[in-house]
Amino acid sequence: MPHPSRVIRGVRSRHLEGRRIVLGVSGSIAAVEAPRIARELLRHGADVVAVMTREAARIVTPEAMAFATGHPAISELSGDVEHVSLLGPGEGRADLLLIAPATANTLSKIAHGIDDTPVTSCASVALGGGVPVLLAPAMHGDMARNPAIRENLRRLRRFGVELVDPVRAEGEEKIAPPEVVAAAVVHRLASGPLARRSVIVIGGASREPIDEVRSVTNESSGATAVAIANEAYLRGASVALWAGAIRHPPPSYVPVEPWTSVSDLLALGRRRRSALRASAAILVPAALSDFTAARRPGKIESRGVRELTLTLRKAPKALPELRRLAGGAPRLVGFKLEAGKDEADLEARALELLAEARLDAVVANRVSNLGGDRAEVLWLSPGSEREWIRGTKPEVAAGLLDRLESILPPRAGGPRRRRGAATSSPSEEPPPLGGGP
Repeated sequence: MPHPSRVIRGVRSRHLEGRRIVLGVSGSIAAVEAPRIARELLRHGADVVAVMTREAARIVTPEAMAFATGHPAISELSGDVEHVSLLGPGEGRADLLLIAPATANTLSKIAHGIDDTPVTSCASVALGGGVPVLLAPAMHGDMARNPAIRENLRRLRRFGVELVDPVRAEGEEKIAPPEVVAAAVVHRLASGPLARRSVIVIGGASREPIDEVRSVTNESSGATAVAIANEAYLRGASVALWAGAIRHPPPSYVPVEPWTSVSDLLALGRRRRSALRASAAILVPAALSDFTAARRPGKIESRGVRELTLTLRKAPKALPELRRLAGGAPRLVGFKLEAGKDEADLEARALELLAEARLDAVVANRVSNLGGDRAEVLWLSPGSEREWIRGTKPEVAAGLLDRLESILPPRAGGPRRRRGAATSSPSEEPPPLGGGP
């Protein structure tokens, strides 16, 4: 019978398949979340090995971490030099060191090169050998405001260490939820075509005001936009979600810029024109109104009124204006929603939009996709075959980004050195300790 850790591996995604993560656990009460963090990493396909401080082992047992990961937890270093075998050069070297929770004590020791626990020793080897290090801090709010701690965090950032922002609540800097910590690991290790490139997702329903309290809107939930933004983040992109009315809250690591009406969206685009032009891709699964009403002041009187006539006028077309604002470089992907059309008509209408708005691709879908958990969409781009993508909305989002990645231009300037990697090559001798600049 397989260990329970193997049963859940890869059930959420395969982004960490073939990746080994060393999970360092230090002595905060937030260590009780460490098994859940380990399991969430496994759900993305990772192989996880836990390393613990003595204080952490008083809060969550090594046996619990062994159950969570499927490997014996390391709570003492031995003659097997576990910190070197896990994070030093050679076969089986870990891809990332995650310390979660990272206490003020542990992160300060790492900032000053103090190695007196298995976790800090792992950090020294990782930083010296170019293995990425990610910290998920947890501490009392006053400790986080301590100038020494703040300086130590700045020092760690200069070393290339990255942080998972804590949740500020009840006077505490609480460790981020396990799903957020795991997503940060996935994001940090991403190396595909979208990694370290900017992506803007424009989604949700527009609301066209009738008066100061009423509006004309539609049935879009925003679920597809949220799923695309989340998947782009997991692929390493720097994502912004420009959100109209949405019923599915985005994850905390996806920044949101709100808009309401079509005119409001275009005003946001004009204000953020530089962001549009700097993007690698702009995807627009927003449900945008074709008509708008002249907004009346106050609230339209309803008492004694049996009928009300609204005069609607054509709303401005957003996609051509977004193309103008963004320029020709970003890949612009529009979405075309139709009702009561067969496949041939749906494709024809989508191709019309592709040409009219000078899009790089268009995604056609039907009204039946609105509000549901599953979707069926048609991807069309110039020079490529039509392709249907079906599944849950996260699965469809992944399929759409697979197609988007195939039409992205090469990254300018060639491959970049990954953050946190050692600056010296294997043939160079590191500077002597204490040798000065």
